[in-house]
Amino acid sequence: MRLIDRSSQQDGRRLDNAWYAIYTRHQHEKVISQMLSNKGFEVFLPLYRATRRWKDRAKQLLLPLFPCYLFLRGEVERRLDIITTPGIVSLVGSAGVPALIPEEEIAAVRQVVEYGAKVEPHPFLRCGDWVRVKSGPLEGIEGILVRKKNLFRLVLSVELLEKSAAVEVDVSAVERVPSRNAGLPARGLSTGVPAHA
Repeated sequence: MRLIDRSSQQDGRRLDNAWYAIYTRHQHEKVISQMLSNKGFEVFLPLYRATRRWKDRAKQLLLPLFPCYLFLRGEVERRLDIITTPGIVSLVGSAGVPALIPEEEIAAVRQVVEYGAKVEPHPFLRCGDWVRVKSGPLEGIEGILVRKKNLFRLVLSVELLEKSAAVEVDVSAVERVPSRNAGLPARGLSTGVPAHA
């Protein structure tokens, strides 16, 4: 995700409708999400389904896609109501100014989570081929294409948090996004590795 300075907003976006990230104590995301919702805030906590195995059993859990983070839309003027919520460490920003998160990044994560695609946390990536899904329920989503064994995944990143998530995609349903790849070294589209490797 890109960091956007609120003080230099030029694109006409309403700041009261913008998304912000909240950094939380470990394993407090769900409780904090509920508390902020009860205070009247619009909160987005993306979750993914995971199986945890113990010696005697296995259990399906819903876990935060971006551990220790959740997203809040607008109303940062109610900062005291936000930061006094138990378990919140801080609003993510710079020099005391909360950083805006681009709407398209939140929309991409929301679309993947709501579609019910197999999604999981993924190491944050800065370089690689940017691609766009051309068809299907994830059409229009952009991210970095990577390969894991025989599966292709689209990595969605929240740059501000340096967190990523990966969703499985059909490689034939994606196309390279030249404008996002400008200035990056040439890379192999299908593997996410340098073309000469």
